[in-house]
Amino acid sequence: MFVIVRPLRIALKALICESTPRQLALGFALGMLIGLVPKGNLTAVALGIVLAASRANLGIAAATIVAFSFASPWLDPMSHEIGTYLLGHPALLDMWTKLYNTPVMPWTSFNNSVVLGSFVLGVVLLYPAYRLSKPVFKLYSEKVGKWAKRFWLTRVLLGVEWADRLHTSS
Repeated sequence: MFVIVRPLRIALKALICESTPRQLALGFALGMLIGLVPKGNLTAVALGIVLAASRANLGIAAATIVAFSFASPWLDPMSHEIGTYLLGHPALLDMWTKLYNTPVMPWTSFNNSVVLGSFVLGVVLLYPAYRLSKPVFKLYSEKVGKWAKRFWLTRVLLGVEWADRLHTSS
């Protein structure tokens, strides 16, 4: 039973107790970037490592990855156009050839126009997503935390001592 309860307890604690709006916004922005990039290549793995190594909220990041993974096929035509432009640009052809001849670069799948275009689109949208989501999380995270603290399930999952601390701090 603890195998099931422990991850729920950790996720609830991270969402309600221990996350700042900055960490939530960073989780959203990095989750958006990872969600836009097609999976199954070194680029997605490297972005996952960056996410795990950062102070971003992993719960928000995971939810955002799932949401943008479902939305990314609709953005593939735009990603393909961006990637085709970058891969076919005459000034960049020599760079792409040299990079592709390195041992690791082919595993990134940057020779695929959709992967390259999705990555560039995600990088371009990274900072605006962070800046726009930070005030939203600042406004609503406290309200959601107070709302969730009212339920008995929160007391059960977080434990009586956590719930008492949360109840007295409200």
